[in-house]
Amino acid sequence: MAAITVALLGGESSGKTTLATALHRVLNEQHGIRTTCVSEHLRAWCEAMGRAPLAHEQAAIADEQTRLIQAAAQQPGVDLVIADTTALMVAAYSELYVQDSTLLAPALAAQGGYELTLLMGLDLPWQADGLFRDSPAVRDATDALLRRELQAGGIAYQTVYGQGDTRLAQALRAIGNALGRPLVHEDPALATGLRPWSCDNCSDPDCEHRLFTGLLSRP
Repeated sequence: MAAITVALLGGESSGKTTLATALHRVLNEQHGIRTTCVSEHLRAWCEAMGRAPLAHEQAAIADEQTRLIQAAAQQPGVDLVIADTTALMVAAYSELYVQDSTLLAPALAAQGGYELTLLMGLDLPWQADGLFRDSPAVRDATDALLRRELQAGGIAYQTVYGQGDTRLAQALRAIGNALGRPLVHEDPALATGLRPWSCDNCSDPDCEHRLFTGLLSRP
């Protein structure tokens, strides 16, 4: 039986890798859930080649990301896969940078097969890495594109906000719901409906974040 796959999405400097690492550690060490993590193939490719991929190279990178996730989910003894990004991120960058939208359909088809999609909230400060991160504007544009495509494709996603343990707890709550077992001790202040979510009426991240922080600040 294939493992459950949790896919993390979000633009540059949105906390995907930090969250993936924390989830991998906590799920394995504290909950006994045999978890493996699939890293971002696009970044590994760029680091190995010393450049960004050309337009004709994007499809192979997206396909390899999907293959790595599927292979991890089939490993014996693995209960859960954390995918530190998916082919949808490659497709998003392809549209943003080279105006090629042809990778979106196959990427969305693959995304629809993952049991849980977590979208990183934009409340973390943007940080340059000296390599491939362009600007906060690119991160914002990527977030808008991801929301548009996920909603158009009918793919449910949940947004996680907060820093450090707060963001980790939000992700663990969502994963616990997918597994049918609690992974966090519920704060009574959050029990009235605070959870990672996608808005049913719009895809405005500012509105969503205001609602999230308002619930967090309740006495």
